[in-house]
Amino acid sequence: MLSWAMMFLIVALVAALFGFGGIAGGAASIAKLLFFIFLVLFAVSIVMRLVRRV
Repeated sequence: MLSWAMMFLIVALVAALFGFGGIAGGAASIAKLLFFIFLVLFAVSIVMRLVRRV
């Protein structure tokens, strides 16, 4: 999932570079959403791993 977020971030940067504001904004929003979902899933997996060890 982190790779998808990075891909959308790159798409947003390239679109912004060429002046496509709407596409860049949309891709940046998707990248931000995927990144936060990744962070939540990562935190949940760390907590679950710590709970299983105890």
